[in-house]
Amino acid sequence: MCLILLAYQTHPRYPLIIAANRDEFHARPTLAAHFWSDAPNLLAGRDLQNGGTWMGITQQGQFAALTNYREAQQTPSLPSYSRGLLVSDFLRTSQTLTAYITNCLQQADLYKGFNLLLGNLQQLYYLSNRSAGYQLVPAGVHALSNHLLNTPWVKVQAGKNALQTLLNQDFPLTALFDVLADRTPVADAQLPKTGVSLAWERLLSPRFIVSPEYGTRSSTVLRINTVGIVDFCERSFNATGDLEKVVNYQFTVQ
Repeated sequence: MCLILLAYQTHPRYPLIIAANRDEFHARPTLAAHFWSDAPNLLAGRDLQNGGTWMGITQQGQFAALTNYREAQQTPSLPSYSRGLLVSDFLRTSQTLTAYITNCLQQADLYKGFNLLLGNLQQLYYLSNRSAGYQLVPAGVHALSNHLLNTPWVKVQAGKNALQTLLNQDFPLTALFDVLADRTPVADAQLPKTGVSLAWERLLSPRFIVSPEYGTRSSTVLRINTVGIVDFCERSFNATGDLEKVVNYQFTVQ
């Protein structure tokens, strides 16, 4: 995931609303969202290269999502494990939230830079191995891209504003896709400086990224209402940014 927008405990009907884009190399093999055969209560897409995922939810209402932390390429001193396993391992674990987070932080140096959202309707946490400790996510509208939570990049601020505008009216679930679909690049003067080239900063600046090798592979939206009904929809895209597949799921948290 390279952009996660969320409204947490701030809407009268939907205590959790998520709209997220997953940006990745098009050559990386992926399965669209489904209930996993080896974890039947887990709904998520799947990275076929390393077996993890970038975002998922269980039938028990446990939720997790991940973004990479963008920084200049460094030669790791230790083997680097797949960050997507942080999401899938949490959604399979019997550990408590805080126990799992403690374990993540103890092993944080084994991963390249990551941001992680973990929790449920009662508690939602944010942690990163590029920031000390972890924090409860307060009620409100938040956004996470490839820096820390709510870092005011243009795509982050614009995404939050667009989501907030939507929350002020009645809207169908699919309206969240419009929030994610903006392909407008950011002016050079407003680009972040994260250690990658200017060409990459430009390419990565829109909410929805299109290029032959790397881009927005999927957009996922979900919401959970006050009686625990989960609506989940994912759209997958090809290298030209055209829609290729849509999956929809609805279930009630057990």
